Amino acid sequence: MDNAPSMMNAKKTIGLVMLMVLCVGCVQRDLTITSEPPGAIVYIHGMSNQEIGRTPVTVPFTWYGDYEVQLRLDGYEPLNTHANLTMPWYEVPPIDLFSEMAPWTYHDRRYLHYELTEATPTSDQDLLKRAIEMQQRNDLPVKAYDPDE
Repeated sequence: MDNAPSMMNAKKTIGLVMLMVLCVGCVQRDLTITSEPPGAIVYIHGMSNQEIGRTPVTVPFTWYGDYEVQLRLDGYEPLNTHANLTMPWYEVPPIDLFSEMAPWTYHDRRYLHYELTEATPTSDQDLLKRAIEMQQRNDLPVKAYDPDE
Protein backbone atom coordinates (compact mmCIF):
# COMPACT_ATOMS: atom_id res chain seq x y z
CA MET A 1 0.00 0.00 0.00
CA ASP A 2 2.98 2.30 0.43
CA ASN A 3 3.41 2.27 -3.36
CA ALA A 4 -0.10 3.59 -3.96
CA PRO A 5 0.53 7.18 -2.77
CA SER A 6 3.81 7.46 -4.68
CA MET A 7 2.16 6.06 -7.83
CA MET A 8 -0.68 8.56 -7.42
CA ASN A 9 1.81 11.42 -7.02
CA ALA A 10 3.69 10.31 -10.14
CA LYS A 11 0.44 10.25 -12.16
CA LYS A 12 -0.49 13.70 -10.88
CA THR A 13 2.95 15.04 -11.75
CA ILE A 14 2.84 13.57 -15.26
CA GLY A 15 -0.68 14.91 -15.76
CA LEU A 16 0.37 18.39 -14.58
CA VAL A 17 3.42 18.41 -16.88
CA MET A 18 1.27 17.32 -19.85
CA LEU A 19 -1.28 20.03 -19.06
CA MET A 20 1.48 22.65 -18.90
CA VAL A 21 2.88 21.48 -22.25
CA LEU A 22 -0.54 21.71 -23.87
CA CYS A 23 -1.18 25.18 -22.43
CA VAL A 24 2.10 26.66 -23.65
CA GLY A 25 1.55 29.63 -25.91
CA CYS A 26 3.86 31.17 -28.42
CA VAL A 27 4.71 34.36 -30.24
CA GLN A 28 3.40 34.82 -33.77
CA ARG A 29 5.39 37.39 -35.77
CA ASP A 30 4.10 38.86 -39.04
CA LEU A 31 5.59 41.57 -41.25
CA THR A 32 3.30 43.40 -43.69
CA ILE A 33 4.86 45.48 -46.46
CA THR A 34 2.82 47.93 -48.52
CA SER A 35 3.80 50.40 -51.19
CA GLU A 36 2.42 53.30 -53.15
CA PRO A 37 1.70 52.29 -55.84
CA PRO A 38 0.87 48.70 -54.89
CA GLY A 39 2.12 45.72 -56.85
CA ALA A 40 5.87 46.14 -56.27
CA ILE A 41 7.94 42.96 -56.08
CA VAL A 42 9.46 42.62 -52.57
CA TYR A 43 12.80 41.03 -51.72
CA ILE A 44 13.91 40.76 -48.09
CA HIS A 45 17.55 39.81 -47.69
CA GLY A 46 17.98 38.15 -44.34
CA MET A 47 14.67 36.26 -44.36
CA SER A 48 15.01 34.67 -47.74
CA ASN A 49 17.10 36.05 -50.54
CA GLN A 50 14.34 35.56 -53.04
CA GLU A 51 11.11 37.25 -54.04
CA ILE A 52 8.53 37.04 -51.26
CA GLY A 53 5.60 38.51 -53.15
CA ARG A 54 4.00 41.70 -54.40
CA THR A 55 2.78 44.52 -52.19
CA PRO A 56 0.72 44.37 -50.13
CA VAL A 57 2.32 41.20 -48.75
CA THR A 58 2.43 39.65 -45.27
CA VAL A 59 5.13 37.16 -44.28
CA PRO A 60 6.03 35.51 -40.98
CA PHE A 61 9.42 36.34 -39.51
CA THR A 62 11.49 34.67 -36.82
CA TRP A 63 14.36 36.99 -35.95
CA TYR A 64 14.43 40.60 -34.88
CA GLY A 65 17.11 42.83 -36.31
CA ASP A 66 18.09 44.65 -39.48
CA TYR A 67 16.76 43.46 -42.82
CA GLU A 68 17.63 44.71 -46.30
CA VAL A 69 14.40 45.43 -48.16
CA GLN A 70 14.22 45.89 -51.91
CA LEU A 71 11.12 46.86 -53.91
CA ARG A 72 10.90 46.84 -57.71
CA LEU A 73 8.10 47.93 -60.00
CA ASP A 74 8.17 48.61 -63.74
CA GLY A 75 8.23 52.33 -64.44
CA TYR A 76 9.58 53.17 -60.95
CA GLU A 77 13.04 53.50 -59.46
CA PRO A 78 14.14 50.41 -57.50
CA LEU A 79 14.05 51.07 -53.76
CA ASN A 80 16.83 49.64 -51.57
CA THR A 81 16.46 50.31 -47.87
CA HIS A 82 16.79 48.78 -44.39
CA ALA A 83 14.14 47.84 -41.88
CA ASN A 84 15.13 47.45 -38.24
CA LEU A 85 12.68 45.21 -36.41
CA THR A 86 13.25 45.75 -32.70
CA MET A 87 12.09 43.20 -30.19
CA PRO A 88 9.18 44.05 -27.88
CA TRP A 89 9.64 44.01 -24.11
CA TYR A 90 8.16 40.52 -23.73
CA GLU A 91 10.86 39.08 -26.02
CA VAL A 92 13.80 40.38 -23.96
CA PRO A 93 15.58 37.64 -21.99
CA PRO A 94 14.66 36.37 -19.39
CA ILE A 95 11.10 37.67 -19.81
CA ASP A 96 10.86 35.78 -23.12
CA LEU A 97 10.85 32.48 -21.22
CA PHE A 98 7.59 33.45 -19.53
CA SER A 99 6.01 34.82 -22.72
CA GLU A 100 6.75 31.51 -24.47
CA MET A 101 5.16 29.61 -21.58
CA ALA A 102 2.07 31.82 -21.31
CA PRO A 103 -1.17 29.97 -22.14
CA TRP A 104 -1.99 32.47 -24.92
CA THR A 105 -0.41 33.56 -28.17
CA TYR A 106 1.31 36.92 -28.50
CA HIS A 107 0.82 38.55 -31.90
CA ASP A 108 3.66 40.80 -33.03
CA ARG A 109 2.52 42.51 -36.23
CA ARG A 110 4.86 44.93 -37.97
CA TYR A 111 3.94 47.23 -40.85
CA LEU A 112 6.29 48.88 -43.35
CA HIS A 113 5.09 51.30 -46.03
CA TYR A 114 7.21 52.63 -48.87
CA GLU A 115 6.62 55.33 -51.49
CA LEU A 116 8.12 54.55 -54.88
CA THR A 117 9.31 57.33 -57.20
CA GLU A 118 8.67 57.26 -60.92
CA ALA A 119 11.65 56.44 -63.08
CA THR A 120 12.88 59.17 -65.38
CA PRO A 121 13.15 57.99 -68.97
CA THR A 122 16.69 57.78 -70.31
CA SER A 123 17.31 59.37 -73.70
CA ASP A 124 19.02 57.49 -76.50
CA GLN A 125 21.94 59.94 -76.31
CA ASP A 126 22.47 59.19 -72.60
CA LEU A 127 22.34 55.44 -73.21
CA LEU A 128 24.89 55.72 -76.02
CA LYS A 129 27.17 57.88 -73.86
CA ARG A 130 27.04 55.37 -70.99
CA ALA A 131 27.72 52.48 -73.37
CA ILE A 132 30.83 54.21 -74.74
CA GLU A 133 32.07 54.93 -71.18
CA MET A 134 31.62 51.28 -70.21
CA GLN A 135 33.41 50.12 -73.33
CA GLN A 136 36.34 52.40 -72.58
CA ARG A 137 36.56 51.12 -69.00
CA ASN A 138 36.57 47.53 -70.27
CA ASP A 139 39.35 48.33 -72.75
CA LEU A 140 41.71 49.47 -69.97
CA PRO A 141 44.54 47.04 -69.26
CA VAL A 142 44.09 44.89 -66.19
CA LYS A 143 46.89 45.19 -63.67
CA ALA A 144 48.40 41.83 -62.81
CA TYR A 145 48.22 40.74 -59.19
CA ASP A 146 51.52 41.14 -57.38
CA PRO A 147 51.58 39.40 -53.98
CA ASP A 148 54.57 41.53 -52.90
CA GLU A 149 52.63 44.80 -53.09
